[in-house]
This record gives sequence, structure tokens and C-alpha cells, in this order.
Amino acid sequence: MLPTTVSFTPSPTALTVNGPLGTTSVPLHSFVRINFPEKDIMEVSVEDAEIKVQRQMWGTTRTHIYNAIIGMTEGFKVPLYLVGVGYRAQLEDDPRGTMDGGNGRRLSMKLGYSHTVYVPIPPHISSKVRGHRKPEPYKGKGIFVGDEKIRIKSVKKK
Repeated sequence: MLPTTVSFTPSPTALTVNGPLGTTSVPLHSFVRINFPEKDIMEVSVEDAEIKVQRQMWGTTRTHIYNAIIGMTEGFKVPLYLVGVGYRAQLEDDPRGTMDGGNGRRLSMKLGYSHTVYVPIPPHISSKVRGHRKPEPYKGKGIFVGDEKIRIKSVKKK
């Protein structure tokens, strides 16, 4: 069952998904076929199911389309955890406005450096924020994405 708030525009090379949160495109291989037998049902098929590559891309394409539908209707959320003494983050108004692909807000972070790190709010913020202080394996400090776990290494002794 497809959501009623999503519309699809199929073409030979891509399927465009339009929803309340935006628009995205899923690339299609030449052997993948998209059919709509009913209004709220989509069928994904391939030309020859005996060929291994086509069978592999059959399920992969279906999953990419499903993820695009979820992304355009509900969106994705990933929690960020700042682990370390004095690590802080807060949202504030960006004095530069909507430049650099932001939305007028920015994330102000104190991550143990001598300066404050400012990040404009982009669409894929979790990967960009984690890059400023990746988790380190000796003390376990850093920015963790979701339920990420790291192994704590023992201290090297001389």
C-alpha cells in the first residue's frame, strides 16, 4: 500500500518520488520495470529473473524506493550523543542567514577545542557533526551517532 501523500513520476532511468518533505529520485537500471496495477500498489520486476545481477538489483531497487518513500513522508531521525567533560551543543540563529545551504539556524558546539565550532544546519547534519570530534578508542569521548558503540583499548605500556 502506497501512501496517498506521495506521487511518483516514472521514467526509463529513474523514479521520482514527491512527498510532503520534498522530492527525491531513485535511479533505475535498464532491466528494472516499475508497474502500477492499481492506484495504491507498485510492482517492481526485472526482465529475466534467472540472471544473478538482475535478481540482486530487484530487491535493492525495491528497498531504495521504500527508503525514498519513508524519507519523503516521515523523514529520518538519528540521535547524536556528545560524550566528554564539557562537551555542549545548542541551536542558535545564524547571522549569515540561509547562505551555505543552511536554514537560518546553526549548531554551536564546544568540543574541547580552544574555539567554538559552528555548523549550519544542512540536510545530512549527523555525518557532518560527527566529523568534528569522532569517538576515540582510549577514553571513549566524542560524538556518537545513534546507538554506536566503540571498544575501549587498553593503554599502551612501555
